[in-house]
Amino acid sequence: MKNPTPLPSVVLILAMALAGGFPLKAQPAVKLTQADGRIRVEIGGQPFTEYVYAGADRPYCYPVLAPDGTPLTRDFPMKNTPGEDHDHPHHRSLWFAHSDVNGIDFWNEGTAGNSRKKGRIVHDAIVESTGGDVGTIRATDRWIAPTGQVFCTDETTLRFQGLPDARIIDYAVTIQAPKDAPVQIGDDKDGTMAIRLAQWMTMPHKNGKQAEPGAGQIVTAAGDRDEKAWGKRADWCDYHAPHEGKVYGVAIFDSPQNLRHPTWWMARDYGLFGANPFGQHWYEAKMDQPHLGDYTIPAGGSLTLRYRFYFHYGDEKDGRVAEQYAEYAKAQ
Repeated sequence: MKNPTPLPSVVLILAMALAGGFPLKAQPAVKLTQADGRIRVEIGGQPFTEYVYAGADRPYCYPVLAPDGTPLTRDFPMKNTPGEDHDHPHHRSLWFAHSDVNGIDFWNEGTAGNSRKKGRIVHDAIVESTGGDVGTIRATDRWIAPTGQVFCTDETTLRFQGLPDARIIDYAVTIQAPKDAPVQIGDDKDGTMAIRLAQWMTMPHKNGKQAEPGAGQIVTAAGDRDEKAWGKRADWCDYHAPHEGKVYGVAIFDSPQNLRHPTWWMARDYGLFGANPFGQHWYEAKMDQPHLGDYTIPAGGSLTLRYRFYFHYGDEKDGRVAEQYAEYAKAQ
């Protein structure tokens, strides 16, 4: 009688796990709950975020919490928290918009920003809302000019995933032009897939004439850091800072399939942080070519942009941001 094949030793099991052969811990389940004008997202029984699609000029995610419950985005303008900057009231936590679509500004609100008239991204319907290992929300929206004209529509898909020490949002938007008219997306620095970070994550900066402290740091995949990261192109960008004895980080990944990949980064010292594939003449200081980054979606055509938000502990090295991006890119 042959001896049975020996089971792997504890050492071998641990080695396989650390090498990525299988996870050391089970993936926490994602639960989605419909509420009034929003969908609540819980991971492993703990609050993570809410997809809010009513009550503002565009949908957004707020709050966004680390696995330990620490808020990673600014509260204003959703609520007033002592010590927060109250600039840019259109910076609603985590959102997708752009400041020049058919000459209308869908990024700023009211009198903020440029002199363009302001449009609204209006929720149309929830197409899907399912939980599980990965939670999925699919929604449709209309991009409406001040005249009431619908310039275009979109289908937005958000996928939420929990890791033992990290959180993930995959955010994809397909903009659909009407059958009888193109959609002109203009070259402007204000856009596009963005997040406004918590006050404690910011770099030292000025709020008006007031100097504000900060311990945040910015780094891109290309190695540009802090102020030098603004307007530079890279596969990913990471913003991290210490808070109450622990370092927290937020990275945004640009899909290799995206228009003009690798994207330009709208990374500001005061905590605005976004990917913008349309701001080329601003970011490259080619002011004599103001339409360099323009893009036209032909009548009846569409444009899909995909991003991943990776919320992690540690700086970009401790959070293994480059490795995480490599896995993300491989799956695109």
